[in-house]
Amino acid sequence: MRDIVEKLCRIEAEQARRKNGDYLAVYNAGEKKHEKQLAFHKCQKRNRWVFGGNRSGKTECGAVECVYMARGIHPYRENRKDACGWVVSLSTQVQRDVAQKKILHYLRRDWIEDIVMLSGRKDSPESGVIDFIRVKNVFGGVSVIGFKSCDQGREKFQGASLDFVWFDEEPPEDIYVECRMRVLDRRGDIFATMTPLKGLTFVHRDIFCNPTGDSEIWYEFMEWADNPYLDERETEALERTMDERTKQARRYGKFAVSEGLVYPEFDENIHVIEPFSVPKEWQDNISIDPGLNNPLSAHWYAVDFDDNVYVVYEHYEAGKDVDYHAAKIKEICERLQWKRDSRGRISALIDSAAKQRTLASVKSVAELFYERGILVSPDVEKDLFSGIARVKSYLNHKNGLPNIYIFNTCVRLIGELKGYYWGSGDTPRKADDHALDEMRYYLMSRPKNAPAIPQKSVIQKDKEAMVRRRKRGFS
Repeated sequence: MRDIVEKLCRIEAEQARRKNGDYLAVYNAGEKKHEKQLAFHKCQKRNRWVFGGNRSGKTECGAVECVYMARGIHPYRENRKDACGWVVSLSTQVQRDVAQKKILHYLRRDWIEDIVMLSGRKDSPESGVIDFIRVKNVFGGVSVIGFKSCDQGREKFQGASLDFVWFDEEPPEDIYVECRMRVLDRRGDIFATMTPLKGLTFVHRDIFCNPTGDSEIWYEFMEWADNPYLDERETEALERTMDERTKQARRYGKFAVSEGLVYPEFDENIHVIEPFSVPKEWQDNISIDPGLNNPLSAHWYAVDFDDNVYVVYEHYEAGKDVDYHAAKIKEICERLQWKRDSRGRISALIDSAAKQRTLASVKSVAELFYERGILVSPDVEKDLFSGIARVKSYLNHKNGLPNIYIFNTCVRLIGELKGYYWGSGDTPRKADDHALDEMRYYLMSRPKNAPAIPQKSVIQKDKEAMVRRRKRGFS
């Protein structure tokens, strides 16, 4: 009986709060909680992205984040007086129907000092298009939430100094870059909530793959199952009407592309680990994909006593000569206390193309490295498809665990694994694959594990001995 009374009291309290129009007070406050929305709010990074399916709850958390910041009541961040930010939609119509509607839902009327309209009446802002809202800040000041649409063009995004920008859906790249400039001087935040329907755009390249290893970038995928308020029967019925490509984008928030990933087995949560001090006995080899104008990629590989491979360090630069790369490789080896031969030389694998001489050079790249104390071996297996199969075998989770782990400092390799897609003609697209090439060379150099020979039981051995004796008796 007591449990029933307490539950009724909670229901009555929630009804009272809703009656007062304080929807922010009940956001993620009940028994059901949207854990990924909370993870977004708790994250301290300054460039946060939610890749979510339709109705996954992504827009809710974007709107709430804006209200938190404008009111100065963010529960997980340092709050500011007189905060100023933008809500960026694809068009004014989408602004009115989606982002603006959500902001007004969570912004209590007595918190609003003034509303300036682009069109419509401010006593009925839901039916018009808002220019900006002046919000009472709890520190005594006034914050401003401005509304922008991408169809205005980049020029309309110049000049302002902002504390935050929220992109409701994916913006054009030039507007994203301009908005990053707007939050620069105030160390403001960029956050976005979007369903990735446009394919492999700059968001996939710069945010998801994050090839520069920007430590301020954070992202989360949000799907229907993450939203505790969706009806499971309805989502199952809708899913049955979708093809696989549509389902990946609209349910799971995955990037919608016509080509498939070469390495769908790769999972950052499993394969990418924090660096640790690698025992000297584990040090195995270095693998190099050479480049001068193109990037040179080199990784340091270690192997534990259970034959698990660890990618422990990365050197990846373009536009440098062999002297520079050789010096850099030696410097890294010194830092890692990497093994050398009795004459202090370093061993490495290298693309077999490095042994070719050109008209512009008397010596090959392999010879140039060799002269600088790096004994590169160009005898590597370059067959693409067997190499891909070998990489997949290491990424696969046997008994729940893979056979390769990558230190999170190897950002270029991680980015290439996430962005490596099949192209036409059943071959991968030839772009951003330098690190993947030399990882293939290294893994193909590893001995292929033969299946374990099963041990015979005592009974099996006795039976085989009896069979042999009977055969001898008949011979």
